[in-house]
Amino acid sequence: MAEMRGDQAAGLRRLFGREQSRIVTFTAGSAGVGKSISVANLASALARQGKEVLVLDENTEGNVASLYGATVKYDLHHVINREKYLADVLLTVAPGVRILPAARAVKKLGKLNAIQQETLLESICAMDRPADVILVDTSLDHPLGFSPLGLAAHDTVVVISATGASITEAYALIKKVSLGYSRKNFRILVNKVRGPDEAEAIHGNIAQVTRSRGLAWLDYAGYVPLDEHLRQASRLCQPVVGLFPDAPAAKAFRALATSLLNWPSPDYETGGLEQFVQQLLHLSQHTDPIAIRA
Repeated sequence: MAEMRGDQAAGLRRLFGREQSRIVTFTAGSAGVGKSISVANLASALARQGKEVLVLDENTEGNVASLYGATVKYDLHHVINREKYLADVLLTVAPGVRILPAARAVKKLGKLNAIQQETLLESICAMDRPADVILVDTSLDHPLGFSPLGLAAHDTVVVISATGASITEAYALIKKVSLGYSRKNFRILVNKVRGPDEAEAIHGNIAQVTRSRGLAWLDYAGYVPLDEHLRQASRLCQPVVGLFPDAPAAKAFRALATSLLNWPSPDYETGGLEQFVQQLLHLSQHTDPIAIRA
């Protein structure tokens, strides 16, 4: 069963998106580690490097749009039900940064009827301005225990902070996805640390445990330091890279953006966005949620 799910996940990754797009999912084992703040600031850092960024947001509370001071009125689910056009749902929150709220839609993918599926395919595939980078900010309470969009991404970044609880929950999540879907590669972003030595030590410890138990290989994505500038920028609903460009956190996000753009390309071919959505619907409708929670 795990092998079959692994084949499905590999198929999703092969079929995802336009060739020029890089798709990166951000997830976490627990709340409070700064996942959404990291996605919002990374999106801004990438846009300032000339990239067109699309954030696919699965969250309702504390979503990425709110971190830019924007209000989410509609969801991709409204498009699926033919209540709104995709252009009505997409939010442009900064130059080069668009957000597609999809919290309701992603949770209902497994229950869509034929007409709703066709509408989703038509709407997504008609999207203009292809993104250079797609960042997926996953919800922690997806019905399957892990977002199916995470299986489709080129890279899955697990965000952890410097607490025992965060590290323990991150390990549990990696174990679930490894055993349930045969996903064996993740990247670790260490947030809220005093410096690079602490971050590298945290990554080294969790990477050694997962590798020794044959679960997964954890690459080091980088770190974001504890920085009052980041907190102040977040309170003002602005990215730290714009408000405080010389702040330690701003430098960290710029470094992460540069690193992300230079991560090794997948060793498989990409297909069309329509094929991706079709496979995503199939996975959402045929996955047993019990195994992923085991």
